[in-house]
Amino acid sequence: MQLLLKRIYGWPNLNFAAPTKLYRQNLCHNSTDCLFLIMLQSSQVPQQSHRLQSIDLLRGLIMIIMMLDHVREFFSYTPYQPTDITQASVALFFTRWVTHLCAPTFVFLSGISVFLYFKRVDSLAKTSVFLLTRGIWLIVVEIFVISAILTQGYQLTLLEVIWAIGCSMLLLAGLIWLPRWLQIILALAMIMGHDAVPFVGMITKDNFLLALLHNPPFFIPSPTVLIAYTIVPWVGVMLLGFIMGSWFNLAPQQRDKQLLITGAAALILFVVLRLLNVYGDPSLWSSQQRGSIYTFLSFLNVSKSPPSLLFLSVTLGISCILLVLLNKIPAAIKQVFITYGRVPLFFFIVHLAVISFASRVWTYMAYGKGVNLSFEDAKNWPAAYEPSLIRTYLLWLLLIILLYFPCKWYGNYKAGSKAWWVSYL
Repeated sequence: MQLLLKRIYGWPNLNFAAPTKLYRQNLCHNSTDCLFLIMLQSSQVPQQSHRLQSIDLLRGLIMIIMMLDHVREFFSYTPYQPTDITQASVALFFTRWVTHLCAPTFVFLSGISVFLYFKRVDSLAKTSVFLLTRGIWLIVVEIFVISAILTQGYQLTLLEVIWAIGCSMLLLAGLIWLPRWLQIILALAMIMGHDAVPFVGMITKDNFLLALLHNPPFFIPSPTVLIAYTIVPWVGVMLLGFIMGSWFNLAPQQRDKQLLITGAAALILFVVLRLLNVYGDPSLWSSQQRGSIYTFLSFLNVSKSPPSLLFLSVTLGISCILLVLLNKIPAAIKQVFITYGRVPLFFFIVHLAVISFASRVWTYMAYGKGVNLSFEDAKNWPAAYEPSLIRTYLLWLLLIILLYFPCKWYGNYKAGSKAWWVSYL
């Protein structure tokens, strides 16, 4: 099990001691145009007044990118990590690297959305109750639904990004009561300072809480649990989003200016600190024998688990800029992104279930045995199996189209429903 999980996640420090200009034309010239036109027409639904378009735009784009990584993991898994620059191709590296945007952006946008919810209800108490109930709900969904989908019957519980968002919401329920200046200090301290805190080595019951807050992924043998996302600095990212949520009360031009300045500053910080190669990420970059392009990949290859300062600088910097630039894309594409962005948890569960089930069917039909490639040792893979990025991208594009329609349906239902539970899905 130890070897298996190290191979799956590529985490060398797992401690086992105590355990993814179009425009509307008047005529459809081909089947692709007709399909896009149907998608565009069906996405024209009223938006709830408290939801800002730019947030749903970015969230929708990120969800589509996230699906790319999940398709790759189920349909084109490799015996080495896709960011292992000693073995991975440039195309494989960037296929994985671009999806690094997903988790930080999800958590960051969750913080912004919490602030907008607070402004709408005008009550810290109501906001805290919502955060507590939603946080608990997300943790339950992670343990009993998402983990079961991902592991496909393996006796293992995975605690990943939904777990991290849930835990961050539980902590944010208290942090929102603090003075703004203290919130800023705490958010920056968790994001910028956690790299200076040493990881827990041998995990025991005495230091388990510290490891849970700040450590690389670690394993608990009984019950079998892999804590893939520890809590700090994810809660700092959500708190930062809550702080910056106030910018969305500003005039659009002023808000966009502040987002662009912040995004550019974060990217400059990334470049400067990475060039210094001293602080901000546990893995230093170096010249590569495979050539200058791989040296550049080494420069970009920063640590996600836990997310380093450099990882968050480059990903959140890009996200801040995208919050502005996405408002400038054609309206047709906007509506498609928004359709996905309005139903994040619904999409998350449905797309994982579809990908997981489809991979089992594919491996059974192709190789005579349903296989979860990411959980089987490479020596047990079907002899005829070969990873393929072409297969990955074709299936990804197909799923973008197929999953659009259930997301559109549920988005319409959610927008018109007053049921209490729709805010939890």
